[in-house]
Amino acid sequence: MVAVGLGTPDTGETSSVTLEVNGERHELRLDNRAALLDVLREGLGLTGSKKGCDHGQCGACTVLVDGRRVNSCLLLAVALDGARVTTVEGLAGDGGPHPVQQVFLDRDAFQCGYCTPGQICSTVAVLEEAAQGRPSAVTDPGHPVGEPVPLTGDEIRERLSGNLCRCGAYPNIVDAVRDLS
Repeated sequence: MVAVGLGTPDTGETSSVTLEVNGERHELRLDNRAALLDVLREGLGLTGSKKGCDHGQCGACTVLVDGRRVNSCLLLAVALDGARVTTVEGLAGDGGPHPVQQVFLDRDAFQCGYCTPGQICSTVAVLEEAAQGRPSAVTDPGHPVGEPVPLTGDEIRERLSGNLCRCGAYPNIVDAVRDLS
């Protein structure tokens, strides 16, 4: 059992939690105050997700929890007992990169790379959300309910607006997502 956080087992400040991270089951003893991001980085050694703002504003910490994108810096890990977590490290399979990872490479959709793991995890979710017909703030109100939403430049920018890139790689990120839609 991996112990993560500041609390100690005898103070009542910890809880036992089971998480499936990148397909692997982990039984953890966690400080009740530990954010998912800290558990991933410090407890499990998965450093792809980054600590940017630590306030849920930059998206550098974005991961998928039960298939939905979340800011892992804002979630208490103890609240996720039994959840399935996918980080950027868990996207690749069969020895090759995930298609989103590959298109980011092909399109040079990064500069410093700090935001890239969050951008990639968000893109995986954006593609699924659009395919399911989930509208965004810029989706045409006349779009048929439940029909896949076309990922135009405006749709992509709106859906990825919670992921900031300080280097300004946005044009290539939008092109990469457009290539996948």
